Amino acid sequence: MKIVKKGSILLVSAGLLVSMATGCSSSGSGSSSSPKEGASNPAQTEKKENVTLKFLQFTANGSQEQTLKDMIQAFETANPGIKVDPEIVDYNNYYTKLNTEIASGSPPDVFEVGYENFVTYAAKNTLLDLTPVIAKDTAFKPEAFKGLAYDAFKYQGKQYGLVEDFSDVVLFYNKDLFDKAQVKYPDANWTWKDELAAAEKLTDAKNGVWGTYSPIQFYEFYKTIAQNGGGIWSADGKPTVNSKQNIEALNWMLDKARKYKVSPPLNDDTFNQPDADLNAFKSGKIAMLRAGIWNFGRFADAPFKWDIALEPGNTQKAHHFFADGLVVAGKTKNADAAWKFIKFLSSDPAAVNERIAKGWSVPAVSDEKVMDAYYKQTPPESKKVVTDALNSLVLPPVGPIPEKWSDLQKTIGDELDKAKLKPDYTAEQALNAAQEKVLKLVNP
Repeated sequence: MKIVKKGSILLVSAGLLVSMATGCSSSGSGSSSSPKEGASNPAQTEKKENVTLKFLQFTANGSQEQTLKDMIQAFETANPGIKVDPEIVDYNNYYTKLNTEIASGSPPDVFEVGYENFVTYAAKNTLLDLTPVIAKDTAFKPEAFKGLAYDAFKYQGKQYGLVEDFSDVVLFYNKDLFDKAQVKYPDANWTWKDELAAAEKLTDAKNGVWGTYSPIQFYEFYKTIAQNGGGIWSADGKPTVNSKQNIEALNWMLDKARKYKVSPPLNDDTFNQPDADLNAFKSGKIAMLRAGIWNFGRFADAPFKWDIALEPGNTQKAHHFFADGLVVAGKTKNADAAWKFIKFLSSDPAAVNERIAKGWSVPAVSDEKVMDAYYKQTPPESKKVVTDALNSLVLPPVGPIPEKWSDLQKTIGDELDKAKLKPDYTAEQALNAAQEKVLKLVNP
């Protein structure tokens, strides 16, 4: 399964980040129109500011360039005197260009950033603290966004960005296989035990049909341990990789194949190939699959009925949250205008409706009337599950070492691979070893 959303978790070059200017301050703030009013009533703009915002972004690259252009035009119409100069960069080169501009002392006024990279930029004092700007904007309501999604772009209690769009991972299921086996469809109350009981009835090894599947890798691990009350870090930032809850969760991941045999064998090279699980689901060989919502299009023409549900948890629900945020450079000279722009692009109906109509990711707004257009785009029938998952989102566990995010992934991922491929290497051994390595990352 491609667990990584395109563009949302690209890694920041540590060398360039070290050279970033620190301690940047803003150059003013002020109130602006409500996110729900900015596009429809240009007269609400208090004055012509006659400024041009430089906007660097990557998510429009490849298919949504015109959509972005239309959204910017709507913003400029609603805000006379503010012009936006966008530059769209392909995501493979985006962070290299962004870091170069920041290091040179000429960052864009506004730019996009995935959550993992957001933490690193915020920690380096590269971003404008929006907290006082928001406090002065009495028309702005944080409730315009899904609460946990809005809070994701806080750092040390301060708001540094607005969530622009998100994607998550849910449980896909083959309704035809469920009907054939006379198994009840998954619902929001399902636990791991319910999933296992259904998977045992749905598995038909002779015909190569498996009841359930999820990959054993870093991203799936940190989400699954959260479903058992575990985590990579304690509340005070100490590594807890080998906690009891985490060991139990990893055993659950392994046992579905080894003990219960409701998932493909862990040494099956067929399922170790890119997109193998997605192809198997589409060909009717997997009854339940944890996969990203960006696969809706891939499965649209599947030769069977399918739908989605919230993932089962053990002690609690937990779902991935991959988000792109809009942030303002700490060195901007156009703080007021930049705030108006990121507010508009992330939550104004003029922008949000355009995003939904053109199929450009999913906005994290709370207005159900606005989101209704998204829910009506089927399949899947249960589209609202996508936003319901935000109520139990799990942020990527960058912890106290965001600059070592790639090292953290590899450190834990290597041990997960050993547990997966070596039957005599237990979950406890793997996580004990990972714990020691993570401790060395924190205290080299």
